[in-house]
Order: sequence, then C-alpha cells, then structure tokens
Amino acid sequence: MADPDGLERLWAPYRMAYVREAGNDDGCPFCAMVAGERQTDLIVVRGEHCFVAMNLYPYNPGHLMVLPNRHESGLTELTLEESTELTLLTQRAIRAIGEVSSPHGFNVGLNLGASAGGSISQHLHQHVVPRWGGDANFMTVVGRTKALPQTIAESAELLRGVWTASDGEGVA
Repeated sequence: MADPDGLERLWAPYRMAYVREAGNDDGCPFCAMVAGERQTDLIVVRGEHCFVAMNLYPYNPGHLMVLPNRHESGLTELTLEESTELTLLTQRAIRAIGEVSSPHGFNVGLNLGASAGGSISQHLHQHVVPRWGGDANFMTVVGRTKALPQTIAESAELLRGVWTASDGEGVA
C-alpha cells in the first residue's frame, strides 16, 4: 500500500545527526575541524591558510571540499593568501582525484549563501566532485537513490597516499 502522499521513503538514520546539527548554534563544524575538535579523520591535507576535507555526505566517491581555515562566508572577503591557497589546493585536489579514480570530469564550485544551496553557508567551502559518464544511472534517476561504491574513509586514504607520495606538501 502506497503512502497517502505517494512518496517513496529511503530511510537514512545516520543523517539525523546532520539534521540536528544544522540548526545548532554551538559553532561551525568546519571551524571545529580546524581546531581538531571533531571529524579530523575527514581532513586529507592542511595548508597554511586552507585545508582539504572529504565531504561527509558525498555526491560521488572522492567528493572533497577545499576550505579556508578562517571562518568566512564570502569569497570576496578572503585574503590574497587564502584565495591563492584555495585555488592551489583545488588544483591539487583535481590532480589527486584524477590519479586515484580516473574520473571523466569534475564539478567544481561554491554555493555562496543558503539560497544558493549552501548547507553550511557561514563557512565558505569549494566542492570538488569527480564525475563519470553514467554516474547518474537508473538508480539515481528512477529510484532517486545514489549508490556509492567506496567508503569515505577509503577515498580519504587513497587521496592522502597520492598527496603524500607526489609532493609531501599541502600545496603543490
């Protein structure tokens, strides 16, 4: 028997922690990562002004975010040093993902402000999403379900290995 609203339900109870936290004013989750207070296992590399972290709710395996250490929401408010490192780390992220995953393309972008789709719009973060032909297959289109064939921890480990092996630096 179908639900009265006609919608299918995909139960994902692990998302409740995110939902509860989204409205929480206890602080910025990205700033807590910078301070080493939580989810530091998501961090792939740290630079002087920015860092790279796995997305906790990835669109595809290897979905990274490049963020300034400083709590800032606007791209135009970043310092020259922050902007430069953000770009360099984004370039390095694309190279690292390319090395370990051989994607066919990338989506790279910022959602500036809640209206633009930024779920944590108070702390700027640039998404680097690897894409493959057919990664939006029937499961996504028809079933509105995304199948991710690799865990976040596995993706992070592969990317850390490439980052360290290729240059040993946060920025290259």
